[in-house]
Amino acid sequence: MNEYRVPELNVQNGVLKSLAFMFEYIGEMSKDYIYAVTPLLEDALMDRDLVHRQTAMSAVGHMALGVYGFGCEDALLHLLNYVWPNVFETSPHVIQAFLCAIEGFRVALGPNKLIQYVLQGLYHPARKVRDIMWKVYNTIYIGNQDGLVYGFPRIKDEEKNTYVRHELDYIL
Repeated sequence: MNEYRVPELNVQNGVLKSLAFMFEYIGEMSKDYIYAVTPLLEDALMDRDLVHRQTAMSAVGHMALGVYGFGCEDALLHLLNYVWPNVFETSPHVIQAFLCAIEGFRVALGPNKLIQYVLQGLYHPARKVRDIMWKVYNTIYIGNQDGLVYGFPRIKDEEKNTYVRHELDYIL
């Protein structure tokens, strides 16, 4: 991690690539390193270089899958706020890295945290915004259909229509 401070792009890319591979292979041991590497990943996710952001998003996605269930949601939500602005990138590799990170966040943070980010853009006037938001929504929906139910808004019954489903309020 100390090598990342070297102002050479190739060195920084190598450090990010090694972090991505490390988090991919160490799995749940990522919980020991998440708070140490968060500032480094923040810096990489804010960089102007697409390759930096792509590699950092790949590392974040693998790290999110590794720390699922270990109480590191605060750091992951913080990193999600740095990953999310890349939603409108046009490079196919960056889009794939973004969706990889979103998959990791879906597992680690839950689908309803991500739905709060996505709902704003599903019915946006601009088609470009709607297209990517529906793509992210469909990814979340395919992964967690049942988990999305309690995140949808409650709609009161009307005279003609019944919207409330009391079965959703059952607790075992």
